Amino acid sequence: GNWLSVWSVILLAHTVHGCPDKCLCYTASKTADCKNRGFTEVPARLPPEIQILQLQNNRIWRINQNAFTATPLLKILDLSNNSLSSVAPGAFQKLRYLQVLNLTRNMIHYVENKTFSFLPHLKELDLSSNSIIRLPETFGNSTGNITLLSVKHNKLQKMERILLESLPNLKVVLFKDNPWQCNCNIFGLKLWLESFLYRGGISDGIICSAPGIRKGRDLLKVPYELFGACSLRTAHVPLASSHQHGHEPRGSPKHGHHGELGAGGCEPKAKARPASLRHAIATVVITGVVCGVVCLMMLAAAVYGCAYAAITARYHTEHSAPGRQHEKKEPLESSL
Repeated sequence: GNWLSVWSVILLAHTVHGCPDKCLCYTASKTADCKNRGFTEVPARLPPEIQILQLQNNRIWRINQNAFTATPLLKILDLSNNSLSSVAPGAFQKLRYLQVLNLTRNMIHYVENKTFSFLPHLKELDLSSNSIIRLPETFGNSTGNITLLSVKHNKLQKMERILLESLPNLKVVLFKDNPWQCNCNIFGLKLWLESFLYRGGISDGIICSAPGIRKGRDLLKVPYELFGACSLRTAHVPLASSHQHGHEPRGSPKHGHHGELGAGGCEPKAKARPASLRHAIATVVITGVVCGVVCLMMLAAAVYGCAYAAITARYHTEHSAPGRQHEKKEPLESSL
């Protein structure tokens, strides 16, 4: 009789809380273990009180808009090693307590703007080992608490500085194994990374894949002079529109005087001239013009002086000659 009542309690508990057939649910640790079960989408009927959901090593290829509405208390969500090729913006928006989101080893190509909106407690976002070509300008509203971001092992050629500036609490950023293009498009990222490291951030650095002459070089070691010809047209736009740029210590000795150069959209020209050289040339030109004017004035004064001297000499010669003094005086005055 006792065993029967125990079994009925267990069955009742399972019926009340619910646990998908192929998953294991642990009440004490508030965990649903659904890994390695061949799921093609997020299982329904998950216990609403779970905080950890393990979905790794499945074949999940899409996440429906309301996939997590029944599990609002999730703190850790592991979707690694699945078949996701995209993530719909708002797919995670009900998870306001989510702290760790693992999307590694999927087939994601693009991350759209605001994909991770309304995850105010998100601290770790791992996007490594995908096929990401492009990252947006923002991960979403209230994602400012992210402290760790990994984009390792993707296909990124550039990354928006404005995206990184929208994440003021970043402590660790992992960039390695991406085909980074070290041209003008990456100059803003170089400035941001220097500032980030100066503030004590941790990063594995950016190794250039192109152009050929910079292949294998650390972006931080590519001198500023090689970015000297980059267009300045977008220099102030991202800074003005981003309210986070105040976090950069502009006066820091490492990059303070390079702040006015932006990440333009052009390749460096063959003969890239650093800004300082261009300023120097401008100064020389202006100085040359001023000197030229002064020289012309001096030349004019010299010519005038010579003419005056010649006329005076002639006047004195004629003055000393008898009988010709008065007839020559008037022409002399008029010439003077």
